[in-house]
Amino acid sequence: MPKTDLLHEAPDTAALASSPGRGNTGGSSAGLSAGRAGRGNRRFGPDSLKGIIVKIVLLGLVDALAVYVLMMLFLSQSWAALAVSSLVVLAINWIYLRKGGLPAKYLAPGVLFLLVFQVLVVFFSGYIAFTNYGDGHNSTKDDAIAAIQLTAQKRVPDSPAYKASVLTKDNSFYLLFTDPSGKVQLGSNGEPLADAPGAGKDSTGKANSLPGYETLAFQEIVASQQEILKITVPVSDNPADGTLRTADGSSAYQFKPALSFDAATDTFTDTETGAVYRDNGKGAFADDNGQTLSTGWKIDVGMDNFARAFTDPSLRGPLLGVIIWTFTFSVASVALTFVLGLFLATTFNREDLRGKKVYRILMILPYAFPAFLSGLVWSGILNPEFGWLNQTLLGGANIGWLTDPFLAKISVLVVNLWLGFPYMFLVCTGALQSLPTELDEAARMDGASAWRVFRSIKLPLLLVSVAPLLISSFAFNFNNFNVIYMLTGGGPRFADTDRDIGATDILITLVYKVAFGQGTGRDYGLASALAIIIFIIVATISAISFKQTKALEDVN
Repeated sequence: MPKTDLLHEAPDTAALASSPGRGNTGGSSAGLSAGRAGRGNRRFGPDSLKGIIVKIVLLGLVDALAVYVLMMLFLSQSWAALAVSSLVVLAINWIYLRKGGLPAKYLAPGVLFLLVFQVLVVFFSGYIAFTNYGDGHNSTKDDAIAAIQLTAQKRVPDSPAYKASVLTKDNSFYLLFTDPSGKVQLGSNGEPLADAPGAGKDSTGKANSLPGYETLAFQEIVASQQEILKITVPVSDNPADGTLRTADGSSAYQFKPALSFDAATDTFTDTETGAVYRDNGKGAFADDNGQTLSTGWKIDVGMDNFARAFTDPSLRGPLLGVIIWTFTFSVASVALTFVLGLFLATTFNREDLRGKKVYRILMILPYAFPAFLSGLVWSGILNPEFGWLNQTLLGGANIGWLTDPFLAKISVLVVNLWLGFPYMFLVCTGALQSLPTELDEAARMDGASAWRVFRSIKLPLLLVSVAPLLISSFAFNFNNFNVIYMLTGGGPRFADTDRDIGATDILITLVYKVAFGQGTGRDYGLASALAIIIFIIVATISAISFKQTKALEDVN
């Protein structure tokens, strides 16, 4: 018989080794070992006794923290938050104590953190955009009334003098008062007067000590004078009864609100001028001339914040310039970093180039430094007065790299190019190395020049994988807060507005300044509205861009 026939008729030893009932003790022993391993793993699996004990211990620790949080919510009477938190705790216990449902046990932590740190934040910001939340409008109307009565106070004429001593406990200051009749009471900021039994007195009858508290000496009072002068002790729970204050730490006088509140008419009346302040429907008390009291309350304002963004005289003009510059900065940054990164990636991708690993490491060094730190360093280098560029490289020239509006924009683009090209260099290097070399060789054999090969073959294939990254880079630079704020602070400032808005501000730095009081106080409602506008712009452009990139799939 020929060898080929013998080979074809040879038994399949692999099949014999793996098939049951053929006397293959090795295979059966391996199966038994695998079975024992499986049973052993089940002994220590999540549904085993030890696994259940571990789950109970870990869930006990989580539940202990959850109970503490729920108690705090109950004491603060946050009923909605208490209900939601209770349901979450019950759901977590049900997921991890029941048998099966393995995917839910892995997904639950991620979904929970996603809801708390992403979804909840987005919805809360959206809600704030439809309110007047900000400085002077951050609480309820009742709190605003109490705050007005507490802050708008004047010393009562012929107020009796209270002897006072300054005490401290747990790093907080307290005032110990002795009224003209000898009665001793203790109070602090926000804590009404309360009787102080057991207080010690000196020879003049002035209370100067209390068990559990430390009495400050004169030198200590002088050292903490500013904090002590800010202490305002309510006489009672009713803000209309006034407060006690001290100017020297040894005597105190009574102050009463200069504005009298009438709950029946819901008005404040100035006790000196007679001016009446009424609820103006905008979260504040205002008189007939439109003059408002400093403290208001949070209300829903609908679309007013969105309308203010485009109608407020102090914001409307600068906002248009900021929007134009934001688009210019984003598009120019993406284009410049991509062109430079692609050029360097092509240059250092030559197979015959010596030391290209070292060159590549040097190219990505700017990417290794934090952007905010690099912004501060470049701010010092470009400083018009003592910066290295003017003083050393340009021989003491006085060029306003950061103070001239046009040069400041050029400086921002150059610095962002220095920070951003390493990312594009890495992306383009990876994309170039993934391209098939056969296409390049075939094109050269057909007589195509290097530029023709790059333009007609390499670049279209590169865009297939790089285009989505260019879109994400645009979205990143649209909100590139670090390089703008650390380099120029958004300046130089516009002259036609009372807000701190400048020539290099982009929308995200404008939102920051509006939200955190750069010029006109905190206005979280308006800042949230601007943030929603940014989201709509970026989402729209990204959706259109991703739709257009589908045309590149035909190239691939």
